[in-house]
Amino acid sequence: MRIKLFILTFFISLGISAQEKEIKDEIDFDAIDSLYREDQFYLNITYNALQKRPDGIAQNKLSPGIAFGFLRDMPINKKRTVSIAAGLGYTLAIYNQNLGITETNGIYAYQVLDSEVSFSKNKLSFHYVDLPIEFRWRNSTPESHIFWRVHTGVKLSYLFYDQYKSVSSNGTVAISNNKDLNQFQYGVYLAFGWNTWNFSAYYGLNPLFKSSAKIDNQPIDMNTINFGLMFYIL
Repeated sequence: MRIKLFILTFFISLGISAQEKEIKDEIDFDAIDSLYREDQFYLNITYNALQKRPDGIAQNKLSPGIAFGFLRDMPINKKRTVSIAAGLGYTLAIYNQNLGITETNGIYAYQVLDSEVSFSKNKLSFHYVDLPIEFRWRNSTPESHIFWRVHTGVKLSYLFYDQYKSVSSNGTVAISNNKDLNQFQYGVYLAFGWNTWNFSAYYGLNPLFKSSAKIDNQPIDMNTINFGLMFYIL
């Protein structure tokens, strides 16, 4: 009886081992993925510039920005070298300049800071949620992830938090959630490059401020343009 049980157990074990070997042989972890997707995570480091500045308004120091997010790559041709991508991201944009802002009982006033006043900080910080949609071309292949790329698209941004902070010889001013700012921003952008190094540019199509924001009864129609480096992952 014991011999029969041993023989039965032996053959069952052989069968299980054979099945495991077949499964392992079928799975090729080094196989080329012909249905690959590219550039689905991004990191963008930028320099931010203000356009259409009112007389007397100037930028000083560096005005940096950073953006990151996810884009779903959706190839539209057989070679997967042309695609459309849409996604979700975050942007922090900082502007160091000499626009002074004060707030009294919910009313905002704007002026060019006196050049004789010494200030160590005078900046606007904007935090956005981004919805980018872009058209993509690349000369990638399933075997290589090193290639040329050109991406162009539009981006809709929602301003969920902003802060103005000024530190000068006259004291410190801090204002957040300015009601005179446009909460929705939209613009066009371009990114191009090879492998790791990609250059980017963005041009805002609407003003940062609403028409209610004025200096000497003139609307502050400033919009933004930025240039930077774009890095893609996966």
